[in-house]
Amino acid sequence: MLEFPEWTTIHTHILALEQAGLVTRTFRRLDPGRQQMILQAVLDEASEVGPTAVNVKHVAARAGIAVGSLYNYFGNRENLLAFTVEICTRYVLDMFDAFQPYLVSLPLREALAAYLQGGLEWNQTQAGLVQFFVRAAYQGDESFYPQCVEPIAGKMLALVEQMLAQAAARGEVRPDVDLQAAARLINAALLAIGDSQLLPYLNRYLRVSDDKVSFERVVEALLDLIQAGIGDQGSAQPMQEAGA
Repeated sequence: MLEFPEWTTIHTHILALEQAGLVTRTFRRLDPGRQQMILQAVLDEASEVGPTAVNVKHVAARAGIAVGSLYNYFGNRENLLAFTVEICTRYVLDMFDAFQPYLVSLPLREALAAYLQGGLEWNQTQAGLVQFFVRAAYQGDESFYPQCVEPIAGKMLALVEQMLAQAAARGEVRPDVDLQAAARLINAALLAIGDSQLLPYLNRYLRVSDDKVSFERVVEALLDLIQAGIGDQGSAQPMQEAGA
């Protein structure tokens, strides 16, 4: 089940979205467990059929509530989807902000490995949320881009840029490296490798891992390439030790 560790923060977001007209006071006053159950039902439905095909009746059945209750909480299907996307987007952005200081403080190789592995581990506990975002990103529905895909994609790129900038400041990156361009390449590589493990059909196309070549081997090879491509020779040893 979807679990928000800091429900107090989420409740603050719910209040803001109530004021924006996406959800009613009735929903805000529900027990937090019931609120999370409804959000989980929307995410499960969206993960199965795609965000654009969410059915209100199916969501109600998954949540174990009457269809009329959903309309009482959200008014219509559009608000139900908009609220779920908005609350989950804000939650993900909060998580990135929380982990940013830790990641930028690590040696670059260790930071990139932790960033990638942490995302995959997070998928195990927040599978519905992650699958919702990934499907929204790859299906190309313009209605989800401004509200969900663009903010999270921008945050991920910014985090990689910050990791590179701090690594450069520590002398781990060659002075001649174009940090902005390198950040975009690294971000794209991390997304392709990570998302291939979240979407099996994408892995079948990208051929990231299979029975012959494990995902772990591919990750190590990617980190080796990044280190060899942008790493400063004087910092190669500590970067290697960090990834050992």
